[in-house]
Amino acid sequence: MRERLVAALVGMTIAMVALYGVPRAYLLADLVTTQENRKVERSADLLTVVIAERTADASPVTSEFLGGLLNEGEGIAYVAPDDSVVRAGEQSSGSSNDIVQTRRLEGGGSLTMTRSGALVDQRVSEALLPLILIGLALVVLAAGVGFVLARRLARPFGELAEAADHLGEARFDLELPHYSIPEAEAIGVSLRRASAQLDLLVEREREFAANVSHQLRSPVTALRLTLEDLSMWPETPPTVAAELTETMSELDRLSSAVTEILDLSRGRRLGDAVDLDLSGLVAEAVARWRPKLAAAGRELVHEPAEPVLAHVVPGPVVQVLDVLLENACAHGEGTVVAGARDLGKFLHLGVVDEGDRAVGNEVFQRGASSQDSTGHGLGLTIASQIAISLGGYLTLADAPTTTFVLVLPAPVVTQA
Repeated sequence: MRERLVAALVGMTIAMVALYGVPRAYLLADLVTTQENRKVERSADLLTVVIAERTADASPVTSEFLGGLLNEGEGIAYVAPDDSVVRAGEQSSGSSNDIVQTRRLEGGGSLTMTRSGALVDQRVSEALLPLILIGLALVVLAAGVGFVLARRLARPFGELAEAADHLGEARFDLELPHYSIPEAEAIGVSLRRASAQLDLLVEREREFAANVSHQLRSPVTALRLTLEDLSMWPETPPTVAAELTETMSELDRLSSAVTEILDLSRGRRLGDAVDLDLSGLVAEAVARWRPKLAAAGRELVHEPAEPVLAHVVPGPVVQVLDVLLENACAHGEGTVVAGARDLGKFLHLGVVDEGDRAVGNEVFQRGASSQDSTGHGLGLTIASQIAISLGGYLTLADAPTTTFVLVLPAPVVTQA
């Protein structure tokens, strides 16, 4: 923006200088040429009188005498009544720019006076030089003024762009000054209003999540106690008791997930980061979900890999993996492959199935799937938010088949 403002102001200045300076230069050149012609005319008239007086006194007209009457760049040729010629000064080179004046003398003879065209051009250049310097000075001044004005005009929009970035990072505590530029002030008012509305919306969503999570904890706890009692009844067959015990472990995982979502909605930390092997977490998740996919006639494979060391909070990572595996189980096709990889600065946890990639990254946005039948719900949205809370992000890789990837920062290696 600043460059365009400076270029516009300099361009207008050059156009104005050209519109005024070019005609002015032509007029000034004609004026100088006219003045030089008049000087030659006056000099020729004066020399005509001087030579007439000298011939009347019977004094000789010599080159030395004529040369003393000439100025720079002038020449004279005196033709006496007896056709003898006396020359002095710089004679004409025959150029069309030379100024030539001829006078007839009383008693016979003639006088021809010339002024060099090069001298006339030099006088014109000297007259035009101040005009050119003034034009250049105006252009430089316009560039300086344009730069100052551009910085002053662009500063509010730079601040507004920075405020918009903060708004995109979910930082709603915008402190924008008021601007004297109407357009910038209008944008500032809109950003303040949007910030307040988004802050209110996020606060309502957090309260809603907190209320839902709080309401879920009591039923989940009551259900677990009931299942625990049933598993301990003498009348309960051992196979049923074993199934109830396995179900209680799933309820414990659900209770942990509800607690983590509740902490996330309240802005708390999701736990303490520890050093762990992501491949181990993936192996545990695969072991939990393999029976469900096997019941559907599908295979879940843990991609063999070396240990992938990370420094993260394990609970949220497990929650994201469960969401991705559940999504692959419910909406994917064919074999599902899960694994972890160390890519240097980043760690990747991927869940891949053989279904076509029918959606994009908009699937992580709330309500993005409401107009189609893919069935992706709020699980991916919550998983994406949990990934962001871990310092990473959840993405759908650009691959022919459905490939979800959880990207996490690699642990910082400290120098000993």
